This record gives sequence, structure tokens and C-alpha cells, in this order.
Amino acid sequence: MNDVTAAALAPALFTLTTGPVNCYPEVLSAIAKPVLYDYDPAFLAFYEATVLKLQKALRIQTVPVILQGEPVLGLEAAAASLVAPVDVVLNLVSGVYGAGYGEWLKPRAGSFHEIRVAYDEVIDPAAVAAFLDAHPEVTLVAICHHDTPSGTLNPIEEIGRVVRAHGALYVVDSVSAWAGVEMDLDAVGADLLVTGPNKCLGCPPALSILAVSDRAWAKMETNPAAPRASMLSILDWKEAWRKENPFPFTPSVAEINALDAGLDRYLGEGPEAVWARHATTAAAMRAGVLAMGLELWAARPAIASPTCTAVKLPAGVDETALRTLMKRRYGVVISSGRAETFNRLVRIGHMGPTAHPLYAVVALTALGGAMAELTGRAIDIGAGVAAAEAVIRG
Repeated sequence: MNDVTAAALAPALFTLTTGPVNCYPEVLSAIAKPVLYDYDPAFLAFYEATVLKLQKALRIQTVPVILQGEPVLGLEAAAASLVAPVDVVLNLVSGVYGAGYGEWLKPRAGSFHEIRVAYDEVIDPAAVAAFLDAHPEVTLVAICHHDTPSGTLNPIEEIGRVVRAHGALYVVDSVSAWAGVEMDLDAVGADLLVTGPNKCLGCPPALSILAVSDRAWAKMETNPAAPRASMLSILDWKEAWRKENPFPFTPSVAEINALDAGLDRYLGEGPEAVWARHATTAAAMRAGVLAMGLELWAARPAIASPTCTAVKLPAGVDETALRTLMKRRYGVVISSGRAETFNRLVRIGHMGPTAHPLYAVVALTALGGAMAELTGRAIDIGAGVAAAEAVIRG
């Protein structure tokens, strides 16, 4: 094995990706706790307490649901449970993940529509309002909050007001935004918001978290197409949080231990402080990128996500070569684009443990150094670091 291959296979010193992210130390400790029998009264009480703690963290009135699989399970389950053959669905697409969600919605709907924008843009609430005015038959609207392959953040609260006024159900994918982005879920008005602990909460990728409104429960209970006795069933888990009720199947005990620790950390630090930490890290990163003469992917900084910075690749720079060099030379791993954004951008994650401003300095140093080596042009890393430091100090 040569030195280059050995470096590529060695663990990274800094995993600054958009997920999975590294776990907080207390989360890793919790994973090592004894795995209790799921019908041990101690675990039943612990599970109930964890779900209620999650409700507190989400700041919602209804009791949330935990599905036993990473958030893609929750997203598919939402489509399967809410959409009936009589429904007219509007999917809002500003990126790869929003487009992908249409593949689960369309086959289940009686009629399917989309509003699409360029993948460096976000959805305009006025466009949604105009479409709904022209299509009063729409019964469900879906959106990806942070379309991670683009690093852009949709205005879900403003769109939510439009959807509520129309009377449609509102489904939000906030997998890589919740717990890292300031939001008031009551103001958002999502009928079913899907997220997970494996991004901004700093836990492993093993669970789906669902915030479900009373309207969504009513729709699922009257939808003959909603799964039951299935991994995709949300209904089967509705009352499973109560310690006196059975589980539909064995829960992921170790991951529930991890979730509980992640929630303790989030609530202990304070959501507002966590959101601010993510926002400062992203702002420092964006300032540094621009100071080094590189371009952000987002059409304007105001729509860039606090949990991810997407950097446009200069002409002739291959993303695989760039990411490989960043790992080999600096021990830093970042994310590529996906589908339409692949080899057009790279992404630096600011989620959970890596949402600390110092990591922006690390990422800028590795990105600038590798970019200079690949392009053969001067990249002023010092200017990038100074710009980031100015944000951090400010």
C-alpha cells in the first residue's frame, strides 16, 4: 500500500460533512450503556420520558413519534400515510432532495404538481400562493426545508402561512435543519415534520423523529392507504410512547439511549444558544470563502443554510480530486454534491459537534490549500481566516 492509498483509507482527523456527523461525547457514552429488554419496566418508563423530552425540545403540543430507522424511513412513511388516491399534491422543489421526494408522492396521489426553481434558489411563498389560488383542489403541499445538496434554506414559515390559509396539509422535511436552525414549529404550522437526531443533534443515524399535528393524525386514521403492521406505519406508533402500551416491534434501544443524551445536551445548552452557534459557524465559513476569492453556491448569502456551506467549484476543478487532497493533506473530510449538483460544488457541514466556529477555520485552511494546489493559483488563506475570525469576534 502506497502512502497516498494509506492516507485515503485512514480515518479523518476532522469530519466536516453534512451527515452523518460525529457524535457528541456524551452521546457516544450513552450508546455504551446496557441494552435493556424492551419490556423491562425500566426501559418502558425511560422510553416514555425520552419521548416527552423530545416533545419539549420540539416545542410542540402533540406527542411526537419515533420511528426505528434513519430519517429516510420517516419521509417515506409520511408520504405513504398521508397521501391517498383522492389527493391533489403539490411538491415544492428547490434541490435534489425535494425532487426525490416527488418519487414517493406522485405514485400515491390522484394528481401531482410541482413548483421548481433553480437549485441555487429557494421557493418563493408568493409563487406558492399564486399556484394554490389557481388550483383550489390541492390537498397536500410538501417541501424540503434545507435541501442539503444545495446548502439552501427554504422559508418554511412564510410558506406555511400560505398553505394553512389554503387549508391543505403541510409536510416538511427538516432532517438537516431542525436543532441547528432557529424555528418556531407552531409558526411553521407543519402537519407532519420529519427530522432526525443524526444531524444537528449530534447522534448516530438510526431514528426518525416525527412531529404530527392533530389534522395529520385524523387524515392518517381515515386514509385506507395508510400502512399498518409495517415498518412504514406511523399509526402503529401513535400510542407506543406510553409505558403501559406495547411496541409494534423492538425499538432501537441503544439509539434511544443516544437520543436521550443528545436531547439532554441540546436542552442543557439551550436551543437559542445552539442555533446561534450553528449560525456563527456558517457565517464565518461564508465570509472566509468569499475573502479567498471563491464563490458560494447559493444565489445570495441570505438563503444559505446555517447548517451547511456549499462552495461552487471553479472551472476545471474535480470535486473528487479536491476532497481526496483535503483528506490526504489536511485530514479533513467534506461532502460532495448530489445528482445535479455533483461535481459542481462541495459542501462543508456545520451540524452538532462541528457547529463551532473554530471548525470553519479548519475547513477554510484545508479548502484553500487544496484549491491552490489543484488550480495552481494563489489562494489567500490568510484573508479567509481573518474574515472568519472577524465574524467570530463580532
